[in-house]
Amino acid sequence: MKINVVGGVLVVLVIAGLIVGYSSLFTISPTQQALVLRLGKPQAVVTDPGLHFKAPFVDTVIYIDKRILDLESPAQEVIASDQKRLVVDAFARYRIKDSLRFYQTLGSIRGANSQLAILLNSALRRVLGEVTFTHVVRDQRAELMNRIQKLVDQEAQSYGIDVVDVRIRRADLPEQNSQAVYKRMQTERNREAAEFRAQGNQRAQEIRSRADREVTVLVAEAQSKGEQIRGEGDATRNEIFNKAFSQDPDFFSFYRSLQAYENGLKANDTRLLLKPDTSFFRYFNNPLGKGIVTPPVPLAPAPKASSAPSASVR
Repeated sequence: MKINVVGGVLVVLVIAGLIVGYSSLFTISPTQQALVLRLGKPQAVVTDPGLHFKAPFVDTVIYIDKRILDLESPAQEVIASDQKRLVVDAFARYRIKDSLRFYQTLGSIRGANSQLAILLNSALRRVLGEVTFTHVVRDQRAELMNRIQKLVDQEAQSYGIDVVDVRIRRADLPEQNSQAVYKRMQTERNREAAEFRAQGNQRAQEIRSRADREVTVLVAEAQSKGEQIRGEGDATRNEIFNKAFSQDPDFFSFYRSLQAYENGLKANDTRLLLKPDTSFFRYFNNPLGKGIVTPPVPLAPAPKASSAPSASVR
């Protein structure tokens, strides 16, 4: 009987020891940090991963993520300094650096996201409201994101949070404004295209006019040179003819007549209408080219008027 009682007590003690030992141990992963609370009051912040001890039953361990966390902000309208409305979609990344302050001020990740979203929206309105639409969209976007990050980080320090980065994912005009801007841009591009085409046509006309002028000059120069060369050739030919004619006038006359016969008496068309006494065929009548010329027939004398005695009228 006593053995059974002792055995039962030992079992109870062993179970109690296991429960106490289990409740006095906790582990931390490399991605976590722990806040130890004793009866609701902070006792210690543990950041080293591994196995750690705490007071059983009275200490509570709050695990807090120490990785970089994302904050998604819903798209909102912001008015730029040039009174243009912008739809801005931004996000932030932050890290919890002071677990105790974070727990005391925000309590949880959900509370941190809610508070940081308010801070981010306020910083967006403050910074983007000081610049124009062009600066946000194109010119100073990186600089503006850095300014927003510094503002949000400065205000988040009181919550034990470091804001690592802030990015503007999209910054556009509202839909109705986008259509108006698109039409205006389209009109402007059409105007520029028409201007470029007009300049191109003007340039093309100038090139064509210059080319036509150069062609006219070249053709005129070529014609002038050709006429000059032909004149020189004609002069040379006439000089050769004169020399040949002066050496043997009869042979030269015979040769020129043969050329005239060749050009005049072509095949299938040998009809000529000439005077009987023409010199064209003088070599047909006489090999020496001395044709017999028929003397002209004298004309009959005209009849004389008859003489009659004149009567005088007194």
